[in-house]
Amino acid sequence: MTIEFNNQVAIVTGAGIGLGREHALGLAKRGAKVVVNDLGAAQDGQGQSTSAADSVVAEIIAMGGEAMAHGADVSNESQVKDMVQQTMDKWGRIDILINNAGILRDKTFAKMSLDDFKKVVDVHLIGTATVTHTVWPIMREQGYGRIVLTASSSGLYGNFGQSNYGAAKAAMMGLMNVLHLEGARDNIRVNVLAPTATTRMTEELFSPEVGELLDPATITPGVLYLVSENAPSRVIMGAGGGSFAQTRVYETKGITLAGDDITPENVAAQWDQITDPDGQEILTQAFEQTGKYAKNAAQLAGVKLEK
Repeated sequence: MTIEFNNQVAIVTGAGIGLGREHALGLAKRGAKVVVNDLGAAQDGQGQSTSAADSVVAEIIAMGGEAMAHGADVSNESQVKDMVQQTMDKWGRIDILINNAGILRDKTFAKMSLDDFKKVVDVHLIGTATVTHTVWPIMREQGYGRIVLTASSSGLYGNFGQSNYGAAKAAMMGLMNVLHLEGARDNIRVNVLAPTATTRMTEELFSPEVGELLDPATITPGVLYLVSENAPSRVIMGAGGGSFAQTRVYETKGITLAGDDITPENVAAQWDQITDPDGQEILTQAFEQTGKYAKNAAQLAGVKLEK
């Protein structure tokens, strides 16, 4: 199976450098028309410049592709609407959205200002929601859409000094889960990428040898699959250095208490059984958990539930 994007239009946010640049170039090499979005801000979100986005557009045009630059701040709804409108005016459709734009303002939670917490959440979470919300009706009307939300191991597993970033990145899983359900009827597939790469945000953390191994270009092939016609949906893909894996959330079988037995002491006493992974399962909708708990309680109480 050859993955191509001929006659498709893609928006990639934060595409002036790093991962976003590689995603934009990868899409263009396989035939997509690409909107290279980049505010051109510093790592902490300060400042603005179009030079990085313009440079990527020039690369795409030099290889014979089609591209346009747009400097929208993804958390600014009016700027995002302008970007989307310009895209529609130029090419008439939007098939792919890769939400990649982000900033860092790292500090321990005790030392972090709420302004810095809110700003990082605003760019990563609200920015992702804003761009996605703007293209959503277009994709629904087309009956086709492929969306990637960018998370991080900091959100999935935690990282010291990144409470703002981790909170925003963990939110991508919840957003994906709901959009997957709501977009299924209209052939909109939504996935999450959790990348590890040498970028402006991480280059100081790695030795030169490790940094070379974690080239952003090693991640883009996984992203291209996640936005392809035959892509899965509702997948959290970890990627880095040529490694690709899936992150899954499980719920254990657990226990059920009733009546006077529902006490914190009994929860503590049976903690090993509550956390026993034997029989754990993946739940695909919130009400699956509700149904599970109601069924367990009914069985213990000898109550027959209507289907």
